[in-house]
Amino acid sequence: MSREEIKKKVGYKAAELIENNMLVGLGTGSTAFYFIERLIQRFHQGLKIEIVASSQQSFTQAKQGGLHLLDIDKLCSLDLTVDGADQIDSQKRMIKGAGGAHVREKIMASMSREMLVIIDESKIVKELGKIKLPVEILPFAARATIHHIEQAGYKGLLRTNADQSLYITDNQNYLFDIYFPTFIAFPEQEHQKLIQIPGVIDTGFFFNLAKRVIIGFFDGQIVIKQ
Repeated sequence: MSREEIKKKVGYKAAELIENNMLVGLGTGSTAFYFIERLIQRFHQGLKIEIVASSQQSFTQAKQGGLHLLDIDKLCSLDLTVDGADQIDSQKRMIKGAGGAHVREKIMASMSREMLVIIDESKIVKELGKIKLPVEILPFAARATIHHIEQAGYKGLLRTNADQSLYITDNQNYLFDIYFPTFIAFPEQEHQKLIQIPGVIDTGFFFNLAKRVIIGFFDGQIVIKQ
């Protein structure tokens, strides 16, 4: 199966796990797109759900599909958040943020009774690293923040759009993508070092949030790991 077919199969499988009267958080990304697509179909078939979205992209897709979207600022908890991952290890530690929404995704996951992760098998790693780690930073004095990040021993670049303009998150902040040339031995320590730098809002490391993981394999098999 192609990767796109696997993503669709995984997203649709996750949507089948949603039950009536659930308050569901929508993740962001290519696999989450298929989850939302199938959720819209089930809603029109009679599924009773309420939704919050982690990004403008997911919000727009859900709204166009007719889903009932709530104001997340009026909520303290969710039943379930469904989201993808860029990498996940055997301890369910993750790197997220390729789509630029990891801060909102992390807030929603921490609000939820469960974070359900949807991935294809290529996202499973023995150790995190060797990909970019998105770090969301404030635009205010951003150059100084980046200088401090670099002084702490990290190398990276401000994320840009295709036209080379600066990428702006839905929170109106910048993303500084750190590149780890090797695997990360102690990701929790790296996270702590980074978030102590003034101007850093959060990193793309996710710890102790994922519960069930739906994995799509290239042979077409779908496995749910607890």
